Amino acid sequence: MSRTTLNREIKNTSNEVREFSFKQKKELLSKQEIIDQFLDAIPVLKKVLADRTKTLEDIVDKIDYLTTLGKPSESALLKINDLISLLRDWHSVVIREYVSLNSIRKLKIAKEEIKSYKSAIDDLKEVYEDMESIYFFLPGMPEFEETTKEISMI
Repeated sequence: MSRTTLNREIKNTSNEVREFSFKQKKELLSKQEIIDQFLDAIPVLKKVLADRTKTLEDIVDKIDYLTTLGKPSESALLKINDLISLLRDWHSVVIREYVSLNSIRKLKIAKEEIKSYKSAIDDLKEVYEDMESIYFFLPGMPEFEETTKEISMI
């Protein structure tokens, strides 16, 4: 190999190493930025989940209260039926959202917030099913009517 060829190959190799090294340094910074953004997003995710959990809990309390107000009129029953449909639809939305958190749950990120969110989702389902039973399924049962009368006397 001639000196000219050797010098050219050294120069070419040096250029490749320089470009690769520079690119690697930039990517390393980019990866660090991605990691930083990910870590910064965790408290935001926790707050969003806490806020959504609180909203679910507040609605569950309101629905639970509605079930204690006595016998509704026919028009109120229609509104209750609409509300149950809305709650059922909302439950479907939040369940899909919960499922989308699977990858985050596997990483054990926001573990407590996700657990609380799931519990509130379960409570939502329970309360609208209870509401449906109280207003639509149980009133036709004589045992329920008798128990309701006994409870109201207390």
